[in-house]
Amino acid sequence: MQDTHTNTHVTTHVNSDGESKMDNQGFVVWFTGLSGAGKSTLARLLEAEVRRQDRRVEVLDGDLVRMHLSQGLGYSKADRDTNVRRIGFVCRLLSRNGVIAIAAAISPYRAVRDGLRAECGGRFIEVYVKCPLETLQARDVKGLYRRALAGEIPNFTGISDPYEEPLHPDVVVQTDRERPQESVRPILEALQRLGYMKASTDLCSPKKGVNGEAA
Repeated sequence: MQDTHTNTHVTTHVNSDGESKMDNQGFVVWFTGLSGAGKSTLARLLEAEVRRQDRRVEVLDGDLVRMHLSQGLGYSKADRDTNVRRIGFVCRLLSRNGVIAIAAAISPYRAVRDGLRAECGGRFIEVYVKCPLETLQARDVKGLYRRALAGEIPNFTGISDPYEEPLHPDVVVQTDRERPQESVRPILEALQRLGYMKASTDLCSPKKGVNGEAA
């Protein structure tokens, strides 16, 4: 049976000691999806697992990047693309210095995400955090969808701005059907198959629910 979660095709190279050559090298895990789908929640769960394996890791959360690295940018297509490219640039710097860079950003435009993958030289794992718009509107932790539908927030992804789904993501998780620890498991399994991480220990039990995002 085909695994509906993953679409990975990278070969793992193993040395004479049976250890992956990628074990201590950096890479980028890029979470993309609509606001409130659970990108930040899954990024933090993955970060915790990486730290348990004594690996260096940093999370670039879209909300925090907007506050610091991209302060002053708006939500036009040009500004969104600039924001995503800035996150990607930092991720590349981290990964080439042996750090696992985890990004959680809406990143709505496919061409920019695909460009980041190419710039990372293949060391880029795209995770599509999929959740129906109807579920996100009902969940609406921060009230953003209500405000967007009322016309109070312009250029809101999924309402008045487009979101271009990935055509070939490495992993797809469906947070309307899965609890966070269920969603993060196929991500870990994909990283293990690719040789980026060792076999995982049991995941700790996260809090119920999925956090909303406004990045």
